[in-house]
Amino acid sequence: MKTLTAKEEEIMHHYWAYGDMQIRELQSHYEDPKPHVNTLSTLVKILEDKGFLSHRALSARCFQYFATISRDEYSGGSLANVVNKFFGRSYLNAVSALVKDEKISIDELKELIREVEEG
Repeated sequence: MKTLTAKEEEIMHHYWAYGDMQIRELQSHYEDPKPHVNTLSTLVKILEDKGFLSHRALSARCFQYFATISRDEYSGGSLANVVNKFFGRSYLNAVSALVKDEKISIDELKELIREVEEG
């Protein structure tokens, strides 16, 4: 899965939260100072090229954009990229690093194992 810049990810969070939108509607979800419509249009086009958004024509020059990848699909792909890049494609190494760095306690890890075993 392709990665997103911080600005691209911010736009995707708006589409995941609010659903299908035109560029002006997207702009309305930003606080002042709002990004310029042309800036948003450029970023939305990049997101289309990367396969994260698509559009439907409402009229000859009016488009509504929508997410083609869910937040869960993106977060799962992002996790896989981190594991592949930094932990030698080993989820065990990733979890081990979390335990060693005390980001997850042994008790939390045992609870996770119980939850997985229970299905």
